[in-house]
Amino acid sequence: MVIPVVLGLGCFSPMQSATAAESDGSGFSVLVYSETAGFRHGSIPYGIRAIQKLGEEHNFKVEDTEDSEAFTPENLERFAVIVFNNTSGTLFDEQQRQALKGFIRNGGGYVGIHAATDTEYDWAWYGRLSGAYFAGHPHVQEAVIQVEIPDHPSTKHLSEKWVRTDEWYNFRENPRDNVEVLLTLDTDSFEGSGMENDHPIAWYHEFDGGRAWYTGGGHTNESFEEPDFVQHILGGILWAAGKQD
Repeated sequence: MVIPVVLGLGCFSPMQSATAAESDGSGFSVLVYSETAGFRHGSIPYGIRAIQKLGEEHNFKVEDTEDSEAFTPENLERFAVIVFNNTSGTLFDEQQRQALKGFIRNGGGYVGIHAATDTEYDWAWYGRLSGAYFAGHPHVQEAVIQVEIPDHPSTKHLSEKWVRTDEWYNFRENPRDNVEVLLTLDTDSFEGSGMENDHPIAWYHEFDGGRAWYTGGGHTNESFEEPDFVQHILGGILWAAGKQD
């Protein structure tokens, strides 16, 4: 039996944002989670709307929440993928952490966008899931992105070099030894890289029974209106859901 999640005033109920794809049983379900306990990005609603539109266009259901009480085993089992949409800070109690662990260990998919790596610093398991922790960033600026894996669902639409503007995160440690790096930043193309000429900015890996995909893009509102960036996220969702390899 599915137990509905009751959310507080001002939060998005998961049931409020089911898309038109709901009537098609061949789709899967995605939970977009956007709670913040630290910096709050203005692009959060843009990310929600972009993923809702992707669901409508590509036959998957989308629900959104900003309440960690949605993280129960009964609720999470309804979803194939959880998107951490610019989350920040410490969000979960121990029971909620165990629910997310169980979701991943049962084959669930994780998609992290931008500040998803600015989340749960005191939970090492989450850091391994996301692949890295945020360390800082320079100002928003244009950079050249090198595509390292051109045949992944989230990169196959891109040319070898992708030029775009965003806020480019530095990470506490280079994740390369633990993940498959999809995209790296050309550190000569922008100011402020702290990654010693090897600056991963998107990656994926199989982790603890599930799948995890992350992109460092998504700070700006405009990111979620860029066709190439939105397609990048779509590929990450489809891969995390096990729909494309």
